[in-house]
Amino acid sequence: MIPASKWRLAGLTVIIVGLLAVLGFRLWYLQVQTRGTYVSLATQDRIRDVVTPAVRGEILDDTGQPMVQNQSSLTVAVNMSVVSQESGGGTAELSRLAQLLGISDTVMQQRVRLCTATVHQPCWPGSPYQPIPVAQNVSQQVALEVLENRASFPGVTASIQPTIEYDQPIATATAQVLGYLQPITAQEVKKLHVPVTGFASDDLVGQSGLEAEYDKELRGTTGIDEVAVNAAGQVTSTIKDVKPKAGDDLVTSINANVQLATENALKSAILKTEAEGNTQATSGAAVVMTTTGRIVAMASWPTYNPSIWTGGINEQEFNQLFGTADGEPILERATQGQYFPGSTWKVTTTTAAVNAGYSLYSDYDCPASVDIGGHVFNNDFGNGGMMSLQTALILSCDTVFYNFGYDIWLKDNRQYDDVTSPSFPVQEEQQTELQWGFGKPTGVDLPGEAGGTVPTREWLYYLWKDNAHTGEDWCKYGNANGSYVQQIEYEDCVSGNVWTPGQAVLASIGQGYVAVTPLQLATAYAALANGGTLYSPRIGEELVSPTGKVVQQIVPPVDGHLPASAATLAYIRNALQGVVTQGTAASAFGGFPLNKVCIAGKTGTAQVAGNMATSNFASFAPCNNPQYVVVMMIPDSGYGADVSAPAIRQIWDAIYGLEGQPPALQNGQLPPPPHITSAGVIVPTAASIGSQQPSPGLAGLATGLSLTADTEPGGRPLGRPG
Repeated sequence: MIPASKWRLAGLTVIIVGLLAVLGFRLWYLQVQTRGTYVSLATQDRIRDVVTPAVRGEILDDTGQPMVQNQSSLTVAVNMSVVSQESGGGTAELSRLAQLLGISDTVMQQRVRLCTATVHQPCWPGSPYQPIPVAQNVSQQVALEVLENRASFPGVTASIQPTIEYDQPIATATAQVLGYLQPITAQEVKKLHVPVTGFASDDLVGQSGLEAEYDKELRGTTGIDEVAVNAAGQVTSTIKDVKPKAGDDLVTSINANVQLATENALKSAILKTEAEGNTQATSGAAVVMTTTGRIVAMASWPTYNPSIWTGGINEQEFNQLFGTADGEPILERATQGQYFPGSTWKVTTTTAAVNAGYSLYSDYDCPASVDIGGHVFNNDFGNGGMMSLQTALILSCDTVFYNFGYDIWLKDNRQYDDVTSPSFPVQEEQQTELQWGFGKPTGVDLPGEAGGTVPTREWLYYLWKDNAHTGEDWCKYGNANGSYVQQIEYEDCVSGNVWTPGQAVLASIGQGYVAVTPLQLATAYAALANGGTLYSPRIGEELVSPTGKVVQQIVPPVDGHLPASAATLAYIRNALQGVVTQGTAASAFGGFPLNKVCIAGKTGTAQVAGNMATSNFASFAPCNNPQYVVVMMIPDSGYGADVSAPAIRQIWDAIYGLEGQPPALQNGQLPPPPHITSAGVIVPTAASIGSQQPSPGLAGLATGLSLTADTEPGGRPLGRPG
């Protein structure tokens, strides 16, 4: 062998030995050093979670009657770990099942395919080892055919599963209060720390209303089975079995009888104004609550049938719910609608005037108009002459309150009226309005509540800052010599951050920048009626476990006290009694049996440029021992005395059973909470109302679970005002 060959052989030997050494080290590293990691990964690969959804709790009215309940329905599910073992991956079996269920092969394949980064809905978001629901509310005939033909449908089951049902007519009357459920998102899964069950093709979570506010309590606890599977994907054993725990039931303070009467009165008032030729009046809200903060009824119009959410919603239905063309029926106007309160606001101005040193027992001039800051502000009914403050409230003399607003403005930190900082102090009158509970959310147990507007200096500063050169861009589009709108924009650009006497005057009668929600107005009048205690209103009354235990009693918390003495509040209450007997609401309550139930209230007519006025009425009863407050606000409809006040009269008739109406509340008293048995059965304290019927049993599943999704009772098209 020549020397060169020896060197090449030696080099090759070194390379081979080196490679063997590297391979040996790598084998040692994998088998010894990282053994624990790979054992753990292997264990994870053979452990699968099978999730069982919990039965969602029901939402009940104050007597225990269901508004939203869980019904049992027949559901067909496919176990793809079994079906995929069939020849052709189970395609033929799935096709036979699709034909039985009356759906296309394409839809079936979409329902059983797994969701991945590249495969989006419709698809299965849960475990591949878990039965996939492919059809709900199937007939007993279909279910029996599946169960009796195991050979044709291996891996396919039919079983009873819970589904959400809405009891009518109360569910439609309270649609916005109840809220709705929608498929859970990845963000919500992470936020709520819940496993994806995939029940009914998507996990559902509360998106609005009570369904969202009490979602955690209603949802319950999901059951999870840990199962071991082999390399072929077959289940070999059950490692852990955690049973699902049903959610709690929510008993509310909503009284179905009062709710239906309130919704009907609101709807009738709006439809009546439309029938008279006013096409602008298409929406409104009404609230009935106790003087201790319990919401008895809360209606919003237009409304809709919440069954539309069952089984998914299409684009047309979505547009009907959220689009303005149909009145945006999804909006809860009682808590999210913000309107000018008009003269219902004068109770706050009266309080501010008394706190500023004006006497309750003096007479005040009520001229036909006043000239303030170069602007003329008119009284609605001309010259009223000298009158007491009580008469000014009864007749709703604007000029008396204009002068109060102007005089308080004159004496109130004038050096801060050119608002160049958001830290400037709150004006004296606006401080009183804030203490009445306005300008902030009431804290009601519903999400998305609006806060209304009290135009403080801080609020005015940010309004100007956000719109002078951005937002509305007043400085760009304003023109001192342009159109009316351009002139307003020019003035707002130059002096939009100045608190002027004109703004103070308009705010004194609930106009200008002032805005409130119907619930805020009801909460304030409840405080007036009860002697000064502001409550944060509540709809939830108690949460009841599946075993019948009351796990939480929900009590409206105290949120403050009105900035007025007991004498001042008594004076205002007495004046509001006169509004109904001899003032602006006298015509609306003509012939009403006030000797049986004394009503006190205040009309409000808020003028809106280019539109009809907002019609408001706020009331409470009985006068000497107020128990309930009823408020209604209908924008673009007319005078408070002509639209809202007559409608509220109908609500009082319904509550107490007056003028030929059956009483919604026996003797005017709310029923006691429902009785709950040791077995968790809720025994209602009153009979079913309207068309509500006991829940259908399994024998009625084929027909009893069908609800019309695109119409309301009587066949009226969804979301349309009539």
